[in-house]
Amino acid sequence: MATTTNPAGTPADTTHPNLGADRAFMLLRTVFTIAPIAFGLDKFFDILTNWEKYLAPWINDIVPGDAHQAMLTVGVIEIVAGIAVAVAPRYGALLVAGWLVGIIVNLVSMGEYYDVALRDFGLLVGALALAVLAFDRGKAAA
Repeated sequence: MATTTNPAGTPADTTHPNLGADRAFMLLRTVFTIAPIAFGLDKFFDILTNWEKYLAPWINDIVPGDAHQAMLTVGVIEIVAGIAVAVAPRYGALLVAGWLVGIIVNLVSMGEYYDVALRDFGLLVGALALAVLAFDRGKAAA
């Protein structure tokens, strides 16, 4: 059996050619399950921050209730998105990606929190990568 090396110069596992993709899939699936659930739960407890300050006034004007009630709804959606990633990562990842687009539009429209919007753009790319990996895993199983 020929020994190959990976970019780090260590021996590569030639018996399992998708090992790196499988590890990346599990890492992304784990983070996009835990993070939305954690952020969603925090909308009810405000331990990490006061989430209401991140809601654009124009969105607050069009949603029913006040900013606090909107954030509670956001929390429920985030918890559902995290569970969706755990159960059906191909579709859950797309749900998270769409949700992140909404968050980015909200933040940029405020003219503030560009740093958070940029971070969320990075998360969006990660969620899309998870969707691609999940799709490829589904094709391999078929």
